[in-house]
Amino acid sequence: MTTIFFILFISFLAIAGVIIRPFKIPEYVWACTGASFLLLFGLISFSSGIAAVAKGTDVYFFLLGMMLLAEAARIEGLFDWLAAHATKLAQGSAIKLFFLIYLVGTIVTIFLSNDATAVVLTPDVIAAMNTSQVKNPMPYLFICVFIANAASFVLPISNPANLVIYVERLPSLIEWLSHFIIPSLVSIIVTFIILFFLQRKQLRQSISINIAIPSLSKGGITAMVGIVLSATILISCSAMGIALGLPTFLAGLVTMIIIYFGTGRNPVEIVKGLTWQVIPLVAGLFIIVKALAKTGLMQSAAVLLMHFVQKDIIATTWGSGFLTAFVCNLINNLPAGLTAADIMTVANPPEIVRKAILIGIDLGPNLSPTGSLASILWLLALRRENLNVNGWEFLKLGIFVMLVPLIFTIASLYV
Repeated sequence: MTTIFFILFISFLAIAGVIIRPFKIPEYVWACTGASFLLLFGLISFSSGIAAVAKGTDVYFFLLGMMLLAEAARIEGLFDWLAAHATKLAQGSAIKLFFLIYLVGTIVTIFLSNDATAVVLTPDVIAAMNTSQVKNPMPYLFICVFIANAASFVLPISNPANLVIYVERLPSLIEWLSHFIIPSLVSIIVTFIILFFLQRKQLRQSISINIAIPSLSKGGITAMVGIVLSATILISCSAMGIALGLPTFLAGLVTMIIIYFGTGRNPVEIVKGLTWQVIPLVAGLFIIVKALAKTGLMQSAAVLLMHFVQKDIIATTWGSGFLTAFVCNLINNLPAGLTAADIMTVANPPEIVRKAILIGIDLGPNLSPTGSLASILWLLALRRENLNVNGWEFLKLGIFVMLVPLIFTIASLYV
């Protein structure tokens, strides 16, 4: 009993530190400190800790590949070039620019994943805001984080959490689309309507129409090809049931090497610009989840889930979706997804309950700025440009941007 108490206590403090970030101490420090205490106090064995870290190998490779592509694209001016074209196309309309960024964010999330939207699109939007001389860039930057979660279950590759939830048997692409195409469309459309309504006053601003289109360097073209290649690889690997991490990493690595030989750009310059702290953050969270599994809470939750399914499947579907959505914001959707997968392995709930849980895992993080890994990556991208988002400011938007689409999306499961 004492062991369980200390596991829960240390895990709670670590996750609270990740979410609240007191004293502005980085998220990864809290996650790694919590994981270290769990190991040092013998609450989880070192062999179990190593196994937990190793479980995230595919995620690490995926993130490194995406960050390599994004950093190469930023350094070679691809984002500035794309931003100039986007703002030119908006023709001085702040609303049209809002719609264009939302559309691009949807496409990037679907074909490159929600983490890629945070890593790749956010710098692009920041560049667009600088190019168009927008006074208040936040309505456009909020798009990057909200669409990253709202469109993250169109395809299995749209969110790594999807692969975790269906770890036992990933549906074929056709089967997946038959399950999630309608809920995804509902999520994307309703999220747009709510976000646009809440930001309509901030969109009453002018944007520059005198946009100079910069020339795109050879390195920029290479980076663009690398991103397109990554999208193709991800879809192909998903269709063949191949893990996504290593192919994505290799695509980023090859892109960096080609840029080096084509332009003479020092690879160290690209590597130094990566957001390395996200790797220990994920590793620490994996260890914490492994420790929580020892408390027996997951087994108890599985028993409760089976009981409620037998009693009222409709109420269980709604309750599971909403509970999962809110839990994501308490412990981040990465550990929440791993926990939910373990629970469903034991409970084996009906497909509609599994779908509601996945929607909660994917869409729920729109409530808070640390609800998902994509949201944390978005925050890190903003801080890099000296932009900060107040947690309360995000929550005031998130309560509506998450809750309303969640209601409509779960309801669409019955269509």
